[in-house]
Amino acid sequence: MSSSLFDLSPQQDPSDGGDHESGGTQPATGAARVTTPRRATAPLAVRMRPRSLDEVVGQKHLLKPGSPLHVLAGADRGPAGPSSIMLWGPPGTGKTTIAHVIARGSHRKFVELSAITAGVKDVRAVMDQALTDRDLHGRTTVLFLDEIHRFTKAQQDALLPGVENRWVVLVAATTENPSFSVIAPLLSRSLLLTLKSLEPEDIGELVDRAVLDPRGLNGEVHLDPKARAHLLELCGGDARKALTGLEAAAAVALSERSDAADGSGTPPVITVEHTTEAMDRAVLRYDRDGDQHYDVISAFIKSIRGSDVDAALHYLARMIEAGEDPRFIARRLIISATEDIGTADPTALHTAVAAAQAVQMIGMPEGRIPLAQATTLLATAPKSNASYMAIDRAIADVRSGKAGPVPLHLRDAHYKGAEKLGHGKGYVYAHDATNAVAPQQYPPDELVGVDYYRPTAYGHDRELAARVEKLRQIVRGERP
Repeated sequence: MSSSLFDLSPQQDPSDGGDHESGGTQPATGAARVTTPRRATAPLAVRMRPRSLDEVVGQKHLLKPGSPLHVLAGADRGPAGPSSIMLWGPPGTGKTTIAHVIARGSHRKFVELSAITAGVKDVRAVMDQALTDRDLHGRTTVLFLDEIHRFTKAQQDALLPGVENRWVVLVAATTENPSFSVIAPLLSRSLLLTLKSLEPEDIGELVDRAVLDPRGLNGEVHLDPKARAHLLELCGGDARKALTGLEAAAAVALSERSDAADGSGTPPVITVEHTTEAMDRAVLRYDRDGDQHYDVISAFIKSIRGSDVDAALHYLARMIEAGEDPRFIARRLIISATEDIGTADPTALHTAVAAAQAVQMIGMPEGRIPLAQATTLLATAPKSNASYMAIDRAIADVRSGKAGPVPLHLRDAHYKGAEKLGHGKGYVYAHDATNAVAPQQYPPDELVGVDYYRPTAYGHDRELAARVEKLRQIVRGERP
């Protein structure tokens, strides 16, 4: 079998796994196997994995008595059976942790598949074995599928019979929006549970526990309050990152104590210098193909539209630091210049186009400067969506059928025979008229007198408003 899967009995502790990544116990290739006892080399994040829902920090909205997670973990029992669930949330918020807590429930068989290595054949093998375990042994199989968004449609289709008939209870984890990455039939058969980013106090509780707990650092180091605050600031809401940074900082502190040959017996203190050496840069949660990509660019554009230059620069910095394509940012600035500023400041479009050209020519990191310049100018410019709304009104009329014949005097009269058809007859050449504005009908008959463009009272639009009113009156013959 090409997949990775294994079975954990209720008596075994998933948090006591061997040399694993912090995301969960690593399965073996081929046949199912039982996990081995934890070795001392297991990462701190694995050793500190909660053993019950009571030890899980954060996610209080999902951990109320009687919740689907409590039922799955065996903490609550009732007439309703356990439901398959989708755990959706950013990295380090507890998706894998919750799955392994569920694995400890009584009368549960826990099987894990990796969406990276498993195929349709592996999924069907799990389903067949789960059906046998249910009918012959009365055991419920909990199938944990990490990164389900990486599964193809065919692989997800293979899950449907088992989930629908409850041969397995599916616990799927994903950092991507399931609405875009999971097929609708599977979504409709599962409960979607959204995990929130952990608050600093939640991660702080976990860090404090790790310092003192025998499974963790066992009190062999002290954590300076400033270093603690530094850890919480740099981890970016990722509990796993915080514990990894704590472990690395502790190693630095213990190494210095060893090098100094200090025989005082006093535990070394983890300082800001140690956490800085362990984590020299804050973790930026951003996925160029996922929700963060769309959420941050949305906040960026709305901040420009709302004239909050500081917020706009913050979101620009986040995108730059995350490695977002600067050409994508530049394109959005061009759209913003026309959609939100428009005729209130006609130079805004020139500024945005110039920034895009500059980025194309000089690249990054210098390209951040023209992007910042354009962002600053657009955010502080007067705003008008008059042109944007005008074209949408015109399009709406065209789509509703208001597209009558072009008036005869405006039709092309350059080809042979056009004059006999009346094309161009009565047309007044605007440059021959007073002020170069000729009173005559331009729109189709059913749109005479319709005003699509409605200037605002901001920026250059104020001057345009008076000018447009005069032009309409002359063109429509309402004034000499």
